[in-house]
Formats: sequence, C-alpha cells, structure tokens
Amino acid sequence: MHISINSSRRRFLKSSLGGATAVGIGAAVPACFAEAAQRGNTRDERILVVVQLSGGNDGLNTVIPYTDEEYRRARPKLAIEKSSVIPCGNDLGLHPAMSGMGNLYEAGQLAIIQGVGYDQPNRSHFESMDIWHTCRRKDQPRPDGWLGRLLDTLQESAGGDVPALHLGREQQPFAVVSQRVRVPTVRELAEFQLQGANRDALRKLLDSQIPSKRQETDSNALLSFLQASTTSALVASQRVAEAAESYHSEVTYPESELGKKLQVIAQLIDAGLQTRVYYVQLDGFDTHAQQPATHEILLREWSDAVSALIRDLDAHSHADRVCVMTFSEFGRRVAENASAGTDHGAAGPMFLCGGGVRAGVTGDPPNLVDLHDGDLQHQFDFRQVYASVLDAWFRTAPGPIVGEGYDPLNLFM
Repeated sequence: MHISINSSRRRFLKSSLGGATAVGIGAAVPACFAEAAQRGNTRDERILVVVQLSGGNDGLNTVIPYTDEEYRRARPKLAIEKSSVIPCGNDLGLHPAMSGMGNLYEAGQLAIIQGVGYDQPNRSHFESMDIWHTCRRKDQPRPDGWLGRLLDTLQESAGGDVPALHLGREQQPFAVVSQRVRVPTVRELAEFQLQGANRDALRKLLDSQIPSKRQETDSNALLSFLQASTTSALVASQRVAEAAESYHSEVTYPESELGKKLQVIAQLIDAGLQTRVYYVQLDGFDTHAQQPATHEILLREWSDAVSALIRDLDAHSHADRVCVMTFSEFGRRVAENASAGTDHGAAGPMFLCGGGVRAGVTGDPPNLVDLHDGDLQHQFDFRQVYASVLDAWFRTAPGPIVGEGYDPLNLFM
C-alpha cells in the first residue's frame, strides 16, 4: 500500500485513528504504557493488586470460628462442619472451598486481619463501598479515592506519571479516582494491541521523514502531534504484544473471569510495566438467600485465582514485590435469616497475600456475644490496614491519604 506523505497524510491518519478502529489502542492505551515502553523494565518497584469482593462477603463463613458454639447456635443451617474447615490457627478455619488460600497460609504467604470495619457502619452497598474507597463519609468532600491520592504521591516521589489499572467490565472504582493521574479501565489485554489491515502501512508512515521547518504549517504541527502520539502507541502495543507472546508459565489458572484477569496482571508485571496498582472486582457476594452453594463457588473462584497468581509470581521471582489485598464493603449479620442466607452486617476479615506479608492471623476470633445491633463489632478500622500498606509497602506517609489517627498494623516483613 502506497501512502503519499503530504496531501494524503492527514486523510490516512484520520482514517487510521478515527473512531479508534484501525488502531484499537488509540483511546485505550494510557501514557503509562508508552512511558513504560520508553523507560524499560523496573523490577524492584512494589506493586499492589486489589481484589474487591462486591456485595458484602460473609466473613464468618470465610474465616470460621468453628470451635465456638455460639457460631452454631446463630447459624443452625449455614454453619460449616468442624471436620471440613481448613485450620488456620487460633481456633479458626478457612472455608473448605479455600484450599488455595490454605496452601498460601501453610507457605507463609497469607495474612488474615480479623474484624475490619469502621464506626457507625453503613449497611448500604453503595455508601459503604464509597466509604471504603474514599476513607470519608458522604458529608465530607470526596473528590478522589484513597488509591488516587496514593498515585498523586507516588507520582511526585518518582518524578513521573505512576498510574494504576482497573481491569474488568465493571464501573471504575472510586478508589482509583485521582485528581492528577488518569487511570484507565480495560477489559482485556487485546485492547492494547494493534488491530486492522493498515498496521504495516501505518508503521511505514510513522517511520517516514518528519516535515521540515518550512513545511511546519499549523496543519503539519497537528499531524506531527498525531505522529508522535501514535508512535508511542505503536511502541506500547508492540511491548504488550511481546509480553503476551513471550510469557510462559507452568501455573494453571482457573477458567474463571477472575482467573483470567489475574493472569493478565501476571503477564503485565512480568513484562516490566510500571503500573503500581492493579484493581479487579468479583461480584455476587450479596447472599441473602440460599447462600451455601453460591458462597462456596465464589470463595473457590477467588481463592483459586489469587493463589494461582501468587504461585505464578513466585515462579517469575515477583512474589516478594507484589501484595494482593482483598476486601469487601461489609460482612454479614451473625445470625442466618429464614431464607438460608445472611443479611447486611458490619465487620469482616481482610486478606493480604504475597511473599512480603507477615503471615498469620492478626486480631482475636470474632466475639459472637458482644454484638452491636446483631452485628460484629470491628477490632480494626479499615484505614489501619490501608495505612499499613501505605507505610510499610509503599513507604508513603498514610496521614494525608487516609486521615490522621489510624495507626498502621504490623502486617509486612
């Protein structure tokens, strides 16, 4: 295909870029990928992968106080049998579907924080999630999320744009909204790669001579800008394509949507992209009725996918610099309801996985007698966990991000 460089340049670029059809990455590839392509691998920066369990996970049937008879009295239909739990110390056991997490616990790569919540818990999915995302109540200004504020801080300390990536089809979480850093949401790795029949012709055009000073009219200035931007996109696309082609793993991920997302994240990390925060979601935890089967499927999907990611990162020597944090917007009520389910509650466990975490259980087993309006009382404010991640993992002062007065916990090596 022949392309004339002058009169046809604008038309060609327009046809190639217009609607982001020929170059599928036109609107999707953020500056971070172009910058990563230019700067090369950085294999010592720490990374956070956030897994959001949407709907309010039943923490009592996730980390189970299986020796507490109050647990069985409150849940005559939903209580998990003592013989089937996976012991994790301190009279607690993991749900039997969580064998992957059990293996991480045995390997010293799982930290469980018991009873995480906040004062005056809100049982609304949306409001409670916003509180977790922003660290603020709705009567306070909420222009950004806590991870967005982290990105602003990391950007300043690194002297460049340090982005995050939300992977999935869901609405972008408020947590990653930043006032200065653009955080993209992408559905799959293929969105970053060149598409269409004009790929070779476009590359040939971009390799062509840049217009001389005499030729730099306003029109050509615009075209030069498009050329530079598209060249960056091409480099980024090539890098991601190479990552997909060169990535090999002996780890088998589960054939689930979450498993596929986390495998993509493993590929991007191994490719050396400088994304510091990855965010994924797993929905369906609002188990008001017929909870056992649904909850078992969800816990298995989460446990198998996260444990596969950690094993994969281990195999590629990344596990010590990647932390996987899992949370849900609230736990469920202590007592089961009449529909073999549980209703919106308050405190629940959080989970940190990876080679850098201080493995084990932080906090006491849930107190099933001293309740508040039928709900567990929290032992730790969720902002203390965030503060731990910010302080010990990212070496960033947590106060300006989560607020003052939330002491970090000893969760990392």
